[in-house]
Amino acid sequence: VELKHGRICQLAFLGQIVTRGGTHLPGDIDFDGHSFDSYPNGIAAIIGPDAIPALGLIQIIGVIGFLELFVMKDVTGEGEFPGDFRNGFLDFGWDIFDDRVKGVKRGIELNNGRAAMMGILGLMVHEKINQLTYYNDPIQVDLPIIGVL
Repeated sequence: VELKHGRICQLAFLGQIVTRGGTHLPGDIDFDGHSFDSYPNGIAAIIGPDAIPALGLIQIIGVIGFLELFVMKDVTGEGEFPGDFRNGFLDFGWDIFDDRVKGVKRGIELNNGRAAMMGILGLMVHEKINQLTYYNDPIQVDLPIIGVL
């Protein structure tokens, strides 16, 4: 479970940094002509007045559920360790490593996942800080990486 959460958090952290940096997918997100960059970043893309419509959110959850149930699993039973989803298809040179190197690389992935969990948690906390008030005065927080939230 920790490995799965780490992989998800690595993607989430990278997605936050890339979209906060102004890079969005090109084109329109729907047939009404809304572009990907017309929706806000962060949690505001899911809840709030300018959020993605409910049907779009249901589609996102459906795709994630489909991947979880049918794609991201060890279907062949050939996995060397939990989280090994190669299924005898993708290798990228993993089989040429000895057991010591494989252990080191798995440890690196686990530690990167732990760091990403802390990183995305930090970004979520920073996003909510701007909604706090101090003696009825809103707090404006200027973050060096992701700007004013």
